Amino acid sequence: MTRKNLIILTFFALLAVLPLITNDSYIRHVSIVALLYAIVVSGWNISLGFGGVFNFAHLAFFAIAAYATGILTKTYGFPSWMGVPIGVTASVIASLIVCLPVLRLKGIYVILVTFGFGQLCLQVVLNQRSLTGGNFGFVQIPPLRVFGYSFRSDQALGYYYLALVVLILTILLVSWFRRSPFGWRVAALRENEDYAIARGIALARVRLATFAFSAIFPGAAGAIYAQYVRAASPDMFGFSFLTIALSMLLLGGVATVWGPVVGALVFAILTEIMTPLGPGRYLVTAVLIVSILRFFPKGLAGIPDGLATWHAKWRGQRLSKRPHTID
Repeated sequence: MTRKNLIILTFFALLAVLPLITNDSYIRHVSIVALLYAIVVSGWNISLGFGGVFNFAHLAFFAIAAYATGILTKTYGFPSWMGVPIGVTASVIASLIVCLPVLRLKGIYVILVTFGFGQLCLQVVLNQRSLTGGNFGFVQIPPLRVFGYSFRSDQALGYYYLALVVLILTILLVSWFRRSPFGWRVAALRENEDYAIARGIALARVRLATFAFSAIFPGAAGAIYAQYVRAASPDMFGFSFLTIALSMLLLGGVATVWGPVVGALVFAILTEIMTPLGPGRYLVTAVLIVSILRFFPKGLAGIPDGLATWHAKWRGQRLSKRPHTID
């Protein structure tokens, strides 16, 4: 077994035994939210990191999945185990709708359209009060039950392991994506769009597939989150939620498999540790992120490679300063 595989195995083993180490409900809640954040940010990494498309509607997919799950399971009586399929379906459909206007757009225009889509969805939620709850949000969403077992029992132990399993699947799918011909086409369009199109890569088809694939993950996470907290609120479409997810992605490192996961977990832990600082913790967190990106532009995931490069350079300089001896 290689050192990398051993580290990965240890990482997931620690996450698997964490509920056995502590029964603290607050730690359990923070862990579940951090795992869900890691899933959402990993999905965003596909379109923003690997694809280079500034899709600012990604967090709206999360919110749409949460509302769709809540409305269909509570209002229309769908079984609670269908929450994740409902969330994924709603998220993918929303991604295809927002992708159509940006098929041929670049840069700031993609940001404007995708961010505007999120705000449009927010206005729909606020105005359809009878269906969505308006400003008060959609509450009392039925919790997830499978064969009579409520995932909220045992201090939400079921939700913790469900989020962990979905995170593992997310990492496997992103790893497959990076090595697949589909992922190569996405990366080729990011690096040199004109040349990639000239080589026969269909821009519209690949971008549609990228949006749909990246939307699977916020869809699953949004459904789990809605059934876990039993609510969906308009804040999910807000800019602060978007900023937190973007900070996690930049902190961990874009266009890497592990960067978003590490970034989400580290960000969540730092935020909780600095809770006594009050609003000042956001300032400290921002300074830490800027400092890390200053010395390691590839984020936390780039630290091992950065240190290896620095060590090789230092060793080369040290050898060059040695006096030459003549035999």
